[in-house]
Amino acid sequence: MSSVRGRRGGPAADGRRATGRVPRVHSTRPVRAGLRSTASSRPGRRRPSRRPERRPAAAARRSPLFTGRAVVLVGLVLLLALTLAGPIRQYLAGQAELTRLAAEGEALDRRAADLAAQLERQSSPAYAERQARARLAYVLPGDRLVVVVDGEAVDGDAGTLAEAVAEPEPVPWYEGLMSSVADADG
Repeated sequence: MSSVRGRRGGPAADGRRATGRVPRVHSTRPVRAGLRSTASSRPGRRRPSRRPERRPAAAARRSPLFTGRAVVLVGLVLLLALTLAGPIRQYLAGQAELTRLAAEGEALDRRAADLAAQLERQSSPAYAERQARARLAYVLPGDRLVVVVDGEAVDGDAGTLAEAVAEPEPVPWYEGLMSSVADADG
């Protein structure tokens, strides 16, 4: 019996399946020196790849800085940023406007409270009497009024003042000019 092939119908002596073809002895392409190993060539223990991995010349060069996916991703991020920039700006402006209006509303509330307190004060008769005495120089019957004019105290009725010194009657401009020329001429 041959070690390569067994009998017809029977299994081969070394465990190979009989195909009816003559086994190849010579390969059509040369085998490199480091490719053959001492491991058995059984189907269960086959090496993952018999050929060495070939790299094309273009792949051996440096890979590009930006890939197509990276460019698309950057474009989408920029588009998203441009799309959202307007609404975000409007939102922030609206928040600032709300803050300003809230502060203005608080100021108006304080002013309304002050005016309500002033109105309550003015409705009392004692306040009206004090204001009439201070602003309008009103006196009650039996009170004495003293008015200071130019640092001099003047006595009299509450509504009258001492007569002021009468000023000379104004002269027309041309008479004033003539009198000044005459004074300068001596």
